[in-house]
Amino acid sequence: MAEAGIAETLGSAVVLLSSAVIAVPLFRKLGLGSVLGYFAGGLLVGPSVLGIFSDPSTVLHISELGVVMFLFLIGIEMRPQKLWALRTQIFGLGLAQVLFCIALLTGAGLILGLSPAVAFVAGSGFVLSSTAVIMSTLKERGELASSQGQQAMSILLLEDLMIVPLLAIVAFMSAAADGGGNGIDLTGVLLAVSSIAFVIAVGRWLLDPFFALLARARTTEVLTAGALLVVLGAALLMEQSGLSMAMGAFLAGVMLSGSSYRHQIETDVEPFKGLLMGLFFLAVGMSLDLRLVVAEWQKVLALLLIYVAVKSIGIYTIARLFGATSRQALRRMALFAQGGEFAFVLYSAAAGEGVIGAAEHAVFSSAIILSMALTPLILIASDRFLKGEAVSTEGIEMPKGLKGRVLMIGFGRFGQIASQLLLSQGIAVTLIDNNPKRIREAEKFGFKVYYGDGARLDMLRQSGAATADTIMVCVDERKVTDHIVELAASHFPAARLLVRSYDRGHSISLRGAGVDYELRETFESALAFGGAGLRALGMTALDVEAITADIRRLDSERLEAQAQGGLLAGGDKLHVTPRPEPLFARHKQRS
Repeated sequence: MAEAGIAETLGSAVVLLSSAVIAVPLFRKLGLGSVLGYFAGGLLVGPSVLGIFSDPSTVLHISELGVVMFLFLIGIEMRPQKLWALRTQIFGLGLAQVLFCIALLTGAGLILGLSPAVAFVAGSGFVLSSTAVIMSTLKERGELASSQGQQAMSILLLEDLMIVPLLAIVAFMSAAADGGGNGIDLTGVLLAVSSIAFVIAVGRWLLDPFFALLARARTTEVLTAGALLVVLGAALLMEQSGLSMAMGAFLAGVMLSGSSYRHQIETDVEPFKGLLMGLFFLAVGMSLDLRLVVAEWQKVLALLLIYVAVKSIGIYTIARLFGATSRQALRRMALFAQGGEFAFVLYSAAAGEGVIGAAEHAVFSSAIILSMALTPLILIASDRFLKGEAVSTEGIEMPKGLKGRVLMIGFGRFGQIASQLLLSQGIAVTLIDNNPKRIREAEKFGFKVYYGDGARLDMLRQSGAATADTIMVCVDERKVTDHIVELAASHFPAARLLVRSYDRGHSISLRGAGVDYELRETFESALAFGGAGLRALGMTALDVEAITADIRRLDSERLEAQAQGGLLAGGDKLHVTPRPEPLFARHKQRS
């Protein structure tokens, strides 16, 4: 019997992993994102389609730990000083968005014919956006550290906090309906506040000594167990106090952000977070009851479309009032338009207290799940239809009739270093770049950079390409580089063309295009790095220089042979050169 139970558990695990392994890469390849892939995989194996899992709520409860781990890792990146600096955004922007959207959605529910209490609960649940979906999307796009990412995080933190007063309001509504009039439980509020204070105190005075004690054991597994104990313990304490597990994990992360053990802890927790987050999205997909959606499709669809539209209006309005540009407001609207996992908590509590009925609970939850599943599609649509805003070039000079011996296109990390050699010798260099922020930063350090797109022929003429002895192309996009090379070779053949290439294949194609000199962006730095490795092993600087010269010569000869043979290195993905004879062997032969 025990073996049968183990086999059944392993079978379930294999099915879950298989659905994720198949669906996620497929959806990412289609450009739909990993979150929607997890939703689709969960829906497929859930009770609505194949029926392999009949009780998705069990998986959902376990997988909520993924959200907990995710919030812990976010918290560990947020030092208390940084969190304090965000207080205005959390309790200003976040609170304004939540309250305004609750008012709008409650009004929409009344228009749809819901009673005031039911309309308030339905709207309040939909206001609580999905922390898991939004944070995963921001991380996937590399936007967590941006100002917009920080504002999104602030709003999510406030929404997590709002679950406490909302649950208290639901309890008050239930008591009022029953005629009890007990009001809000002040004991519960005091317990929640005390729990937050306790977590902060433990993090401030006990965590570093605790991990120092574990580190003395010199066993990685013990340190990992300690990290999990802190995360899960804080999450459990917060849940028992009426707060969310995610809030507890976030606070634990913030308290550990200044610890000398934070990097080790991050490394230990990261694998658990990724696996459990995927499991969470799979469980949400399983929870979608297609039979209910089909049977009540008019209610679910009306609720979904109206709530998404009304919430979007509220988000856009608040974003604009707090100084966001139109494009930023629309991006935030697309990101936050959905409901989230905390809505399930609120709806379940409301159903348990008798504020909403079982049928309403099912319809509201289905609308939430569908809105979460639609978020990746909404974001794709917003990326496609939201064109970049016109770049402000106020205070930035455009090139007009310039002349210089050298025209350098692109003033990023590569161009900044390359230009210093020329400028240090008093050579007249015209610098152009199409990034206003970078140009303004360069001015602070005494560099004169003009605003111009090197891929435009008129801009090249105005920048002095016709009279320049040398044109140096230092941009970091291969297609843009190739276009600039084509323009320069056709219209300014007298100028020598020096070009930064992306990789080996690009270098070969540039040689075929007739450039005078090309250099892979990482080639010389990689040679220097390898040389440092040889010196660290005890080799003399003279021998290192000789070996580096050999590698450089062999690489150049191979590139030349490939360029002449028309080989674009399509299959040459290792980017290596034949190894020269070891230097010590040559020394032995000479002796």
